[in-house]
Amino acid sequence: MTRRRPKVCAVSYLNTVPLVWGLMHGPQRDVFDLEFALPSECARQLATGEADIGIIPAAALLEGDYGIFRGAGIACHGAVRSILLTSKVPFHQIRTLATDAGSRSSVMLCRIILKHRYDVEPARRISMSADLDAMLEAADASLIIGDPALRLDPDALRKQGYYVADLGQEWFDLTGLPMVFAVWAGHRSLVTPELEQAFLGSYAYGRQHLEDIVKTEHEVRGFNPETVREYFTRYIVFELGDREYQGMERYLSYARQMESLPVS
Repeated sequence: MTRRRPKVCAVSYLNTVPLVWGLMHGPQRDVFDLEFALPSECARQLATGEADIGIIPAAALLEGDYGIFRGAGIACHGAVRSILLTSKVPFHQIRTLATDAGSRSSVMLCRIILKHRYDVEPARRISMSADLDAMLEAADASLIIGDPALRLDPDALRKQGYYVADLGQEWFDLTGLPMVFAVWAGHRSLVTPELEQAFLGSYAYGRQHLEDIVKTEHEVRGFNPETVREYFTRYIVFELGDREYQGMERYLSYARQMESLPVS
């Protein structure tokens, strides 16, 4: 009998593409059954057993006893560009927050930043689709992540009178540490050197074929090629080491201290 390949759920945003390029096009393409979803859906599939392995938001590590495939993930060492908090009022005056439903890690990061840098905890959170105008009609501030955030121009928004914060930079200013947004994780029995190497090899293949990724993804997603190239080379960090995991543990420590925020 042929052994079933592990089912892997990967995030559908641009920032994941270099990590899965080898799984899609390289030597690792026959190792896993691969599908794509939003970060929160990847976490749900892993929690329910629908997926064996997922690249999941860091916040999901609080909810399951997962093993981590070390060495590759999604992080930043400052500004990340794809997680933007936009507000009609100064940050310390935010009382209601409209959030993109795509990632719990980013929502938690936003709450941590507001509490520890601006001494405010919104009384209510509204989960809705990533539409800046609609979000700012419904709440004092909006949190938009991933590809929709990359389509926003922070400088133009500031010129319109909005307050805009890049939460990657805010985290670094708060802690001096990298921010890890997502990691490969799965049932502990699956965390083997062989599969870990497959994920590392997939990213190595993606790094070697970065220009192919830029060409493909700018056409598919409608971004300028330079936007894609700059995002991968200036903002996103894919290789995780001791410093990144230290930042992740700091984030999880903050997250454990936060109480649940009502959602409407």
